[in-house]
Amino acid sequence: MFLSVFDIFKIGIGPSSSHTMGPMVAAGRFLEALQRENGRVAGSGPAARIEVTLHGSLAFTGKGHATDRAVVLGLLGFRPDDFDPERAAERQAELAATRQIMVPGLGPVGFDGLDGVVFDYGPPLEAHPNALVLRAFDAAGGLHLSETYYSVGGGFVLTERELAAAGLRGGDAAADRPYPFASAAEMLRMGALSGLRIAEMKRANEMDGSIGEGLDAGLDRIWAVMDDCIHRGLRTEGTLPGGLNVRRRAPAIHRALVAERGSNSAQPHAVNDWLSIYAMAVNEENAAGGRIVTAPTNGAAGVLPAVIRYYRDHCVGAHHEGIRDLLLTAAAVGGIIKTNASISGAEVGCQGEVGSAAAMAAAGLCAALGGSNAQVENAAEIALEHHLGMTCDPVRGLVQVPCIERNGLGAIKAVAAASLALRGDGEHVIPLDNCIETMRQTGLDMHTRYKETSLGGLAVNLPEC
Repeated sequence: MFLSVFDIFKIGIGPSSSHTMGPMVAAGRFLEALQRENGRVAGSGPAARIEVTLHGSLAFTGKGHATDRAVVLGLLGFRPDDFDPERAAERQAELAATRQIMVPGLGPVGFDGLDGVVFDYGPPLEAHPNALVLRAFDAAGGLHLSETYYSVGGGFVLTERELAAAGLRGGDAAADRPYPFASAAEMLRMGALSGLRIAEMKRANEMDGSIGEGLDAGLDRIWAVMDDCIHRGLRTEGTLPGGLNVRRRAPAIHRALVAERGSNSAQPHAVNDWLSIYAMAVNEENAAGGRIVTAPTNGAAGVLPAVIRYYRDHCVGAHHEGIRDLLLTAAAVGGIIKTNASISGAEVGCQGEVGSAAAMAAAGLCAALGGSNAQVENAAEIALEHHLGMTCDPVRGLVQVPCIERNGLGAIKAVAAASLALRGDGEHVIPLDNCIETMRQTGLDMHTRYKETSLGGLAVNLPEC
């Protein structure tokens, strides 16, 4: 399986790629499965009613992530990449009144909306902690069609058969691509043999596929959506939804930083504040359900845009082609991590989300600033190494505390990692592949309480007010 830059970076909506975007996509896939069957399933009548059950982390933090609403919207025909909030509100109102969805080619099928989504708080399904089961029944109550979907992080969705057949590891190398690397070691070896930079190899792999000449336009669109998200987050005031009463802070801090420019009162470390507010602006937008780019997930979506904005606005010699190289390099590293470990907080904790994002951003920045392939790999390893063991413990299941600030600190670590790597010669003790494997093993050992269930950590140690 070849992971494209546009697999790693998906345009969608908040607050979660695995708990919002993934379930919406899964619901849409179930509709497509019903249409393929066209009402003809041996031993049953046509589909007359749909039910949905959420399992594992999707159940435990589904309310905070609006997972039930995402499933409803997916069954109503909406997709994350072209979501229309106004039209969605109209369709939800129609569903509440009729208790039916219109499936093209099948006609009306009964569905109880939010009441038709069941939260199963029992043990998670064995294959993956993010699971949802969609079932269609005929008019007599007989099972017409059942499918289990797993939202494996970053908006990726696999059926039970797909998960069993492909697994989550070792499948990123595509033999028909010019540089089919599935590990950092292979990536460095191919770079040494070809004399190409990582971004150049990733570009060749993308151009060899169906994207072709649309690659640069696609990269520019990804960055434009990221940058727009930063702009919205820096100017939008208010309190985030969900009941925690978390106030948006990025706009006020931004105004203070702008006022300090050129004054003797600005501290040298203020650049860290700029990095933080770029990231926080994105994640405050994500928490509000805004338009977002998975990088590689929604929960970690602020790290990479913050580092790109830092590169563009604060680094000497920055240029637009450097942003493209940054994205391509980051996607190459993200693909290696997803292939050999996980980017899902529900599977390995936040080390797989913000940790992966920081590694991707550090690698990309190092490349954009002229680092060698060895230095780029070193930058990614440094950033990931210093996120190892990080838990995913969102308070009340909301992607707000500690997620928003955590992205700011992840961006700061990414820049520091890139800088350290650029000061060296690329030689280091722990290779990136070994660090990725350590993250995978740590995730396996991590207790479920600390993997996006809100049953441990900060989620249960919030003071009563």
